This record gives sequence, C-alpha cells and structure tokens, in this order.
Amino acid sequence: MTTHIRCMIIDGDELDRLVLQHYLKQYENIEIVASFDSAEKAIPYLELPFELLITETNLKGMSGLEFRKLAYKIPACIFISSHPELAAGVFEINTLDFITKPLTAERFHFSMQKLFNFFEIKEKCEFYDAMVGKNHINIKEGGHIFQIKTNDILYLEALKDYTRIITLDKKYCILDSLGNLLHKEFFNSFVRIHRSYAVPRHLIRGKNCHEIELIHQIKLPIGRAYKSNLSFFEP
Repeated sequence: MTTHIRCMIIDGDELDRLVLQHYLKQYENIEIVASFDSAEKAIPYLELPFELLITETNLKGMSGLEFRKLAYKIPACIFISSHPELAAGVFEINTLDFITKPLTAERFHFSMQKLFNFFEIKEKCEFYDAMVGKNHINIKEGGHIFQIKTNDILYLEALKDYTRIITLDKKYCILDSLGNLLHKEFFNSFVRIHRSYAVPRHLIRGKNCHEIELIHQIKLPIGRAYKSNLSFFEP
C-alpha cells in the first residue's frame, strides 16, 4: 500500500500517548501530525488533512465519541479505552477498530493491518465501476467485468462512502454507500443488521442478542439500533 497516512492522537494519559507514538513510528507510511490530551484542543485542527484518528473514548470534557462525530471527514478512526464494555457503542458510529488498554504491540499491529486493508480497498475503489440493474450488478475491475446476481452475495459491508460486496469466491468494492444501495430494487431482499452490515434475509440461520449466523458459519454483529429489523426472523 502506497498511501501516506497522517495521524491525529488524542489521549489524556501522557504515557499512553508516548506508547502510541512509539508504535506508530514503526510504520514508515504513517506520520503523526498532531497529538493532544483533550478533544477541545484538537477542534481547531479539524480542517487540516488527516487520514487517521486515534482517540481515547473517555476524555475529560468532550468524549472521544463526541469528537469523532465532529471529525467525520477523517476516513479512519481507532478508539482505545480501559472500558471494554464501550466497544459496542463505538461501532455504532464510523469506527475502524477498538483497542482495550493496556496497549500491546501485537494488538496494535493487528489494528494497523486492518487500517492498511481499509486504505487498500479504498484505493482500489477508485478503479472500480458498477452498474446496478434489476437482476444483477456489473462490476468493472480493471479490464474485466464481473456479473453478480443477488444469490451470489453473502453480505454487504459498509466502508464509509464505499460498500464491500462479499461473495463466496471474491470480495468486490463499489463507490456507493450501503444506505444508498439498500434503496435500490436489487437489494430489496436485504436487511440492515448493523451500521456496517446488511445481509440477505434468506441466508440467516440463527441469531442471539448480539449477532446473527449466516450460511457457511458466518457470524456478524447486530447493532442495537437495528434489532427491530430482525423481528421477522424466528428460529
């Protein structure tokens, strides 16, 4: 991946900020542009170009979640927290990952791989073109055109302004939001189960309070705001 990633860090704990800076400096394509101990201090810098926000959830004054809503233009956000119970809530907003403190090198590296995968997909989307019809989608990828039918799709994954289409054989990415796609006739059979996911109703094999299971033992989380969408399913 060739993307140069400019990063903003917000954490009220000085030691944790230093640990984050130490880990980030191991990645040549990541530049730490700003580091703050509060969200209020970061607000004047929101007009600067950033690709990554790393913020603590529980900050004094404005919380990390409140700041993320202001910093919606930053493509990727990673939350860090000493409170693992907050994980479900942060994924209701535009979040790439949630890391529980204390920070470890292994877990942070895993998060960076998710980050690089996100930007790799984002870059590829610029070369994709899609035509959504009534019975299929034609996706142009480079010099090839792939035709996808509804029954080919296992689920949809939201990536901000992009949507990843997951099939059994391949993952595609198109430049359209998940919300926009679900308004198209082609996706009438899909139900949104989470801010980040929508699935075909007929592929649901089971559910509990926190997740659903699809065919091929695929498990996806259920967002609190979308539980009512699954009232049709009775195991």
